[in-house]
Amino acid sequence: MSFSAVVVAAGAGLRAGPGEPKAWRALGGRPIVRWSVEGLLSAGAREVVVVVARDRLPQVDEALAGLEGWRAVTGGATRADSVQAGLAALTAARNQPVLIHDAARPFVSRAHVDRLLAALDVADGAVPALPVADTLKRGEGLVDETVSRAGLWRAQTPQAFRFGRLKAAYRRWPTGEEPTDDAAVMERAGGHVAMTPGDPMLMKLTYPEDFLMAEQLAASRRILRIGQGIDAHRFGPGEVVWLCGVRIEHELGLVGHSDADCGLHALTDAVLGAIGAADIGEHFPPSDPRWKGASSDQFLAHAVSLVAAQGGRINNADVTLVCERPKIRPHRDDMRARIAELLGIEVGRVSVKATTTEKMGFTGREEGLMAQAVVAVETPL
Repeated sequence: MSFSAVVVAAGAGLRAGPGEPKAWRALGGRPIVRWSVEGLLSAGAREVVVVVARDRLPQVDEALAGLEGWRAVTGGATRADSVQAGLAALTAARNQPVLIHDAARPFVSRAHVDRLLAALDVADGAVPALPVADTLKRGEGLVDETVSRAGLWRAQTPQAFRFGRLKAAYRRWPTGEEPTDDAAVMERAGGHVAMTPGDPMLMKLTYPEDFLMAEQLAASRRILRIGQGIDAHRFGPGEVVWLCGVRIEHELGLVGHSDADCGLHALTDAVLGAIGAADIGEHFPPSDPRWKGASSDQFLAHAVSLVAAQGGRINNADVTLVCERPKIRPHRDDMRARIAELLGIEVGRVSVKATTTEKMGFTGREEGLMAQAVVAVETPL
């Protein structure tokens, strides 16, 4: 079922301790807000509106780089104001489902979303909820009474509603009163809200100790994938070769439809292979005149964007160049720096090596050169 979503990321998160607001802190090497947006997009959201504080607007593009289907708007003074700003930015039809989600709950999944959407068949709203397991006490310092936990539930997000119904409910909410969540708004308007099975993984990051636990959970939800790429080009007329994004003066050139950069071609195939996205020829066919003489930088940049769109990140890259000439050592540092720039990783995670075939084969006869690349890519499970 198609749905839209609002991710609320405009709060200061003061209880999380000193530092960045919690939605912008790193979790598993990525901003927390990215986890939430990725989770909803992966679950099938047709659009996601991210509501942020005005001073955070410049950060959104960087935090969500490579993702498609989202846009950002400025939030309000309260959470309810921010939710309504997000609703106003949606293009949803009146009866279309909309999910409201707190960015500080980073582990939302398709399973959570599917249960919520199914519940909308019989209710005006739906919330994931967990039964209260702890004994409840009321008091200040001293216990005044023990409160029965029978029938008590902990509400989580995302919370699901029909778009038009939720907007109407917010219009009826009393001015000056702050709702505890969006379900309360629907309840006050007379709507029926269903509870779906909650999940401890939908924990809200609130206190400093929550982030330590979340880091362990984040590590368990990611997998390391290895990709390999091989490319070769023959020498032909020319005065320059391009290798690993670096221009090298040489008495011959490399023959190819693009700039024939063996290093970047092999690396592009390695990145694509790691995420199961076919090969460079599938994305940039040599029969397409658009790529005649094209810089191979854009091929690798495209592959990197596909990794980001899957919520992945590149851990490291290793490139081996097989040739008698040109000599690679004088250019190795420049190659590593350029590859690191294109992959968006530290140069210490990039290796460029060179070897020969001891005069054997086409590389040994200096008829051409070959490159082999291996990359490690970390992606969500």
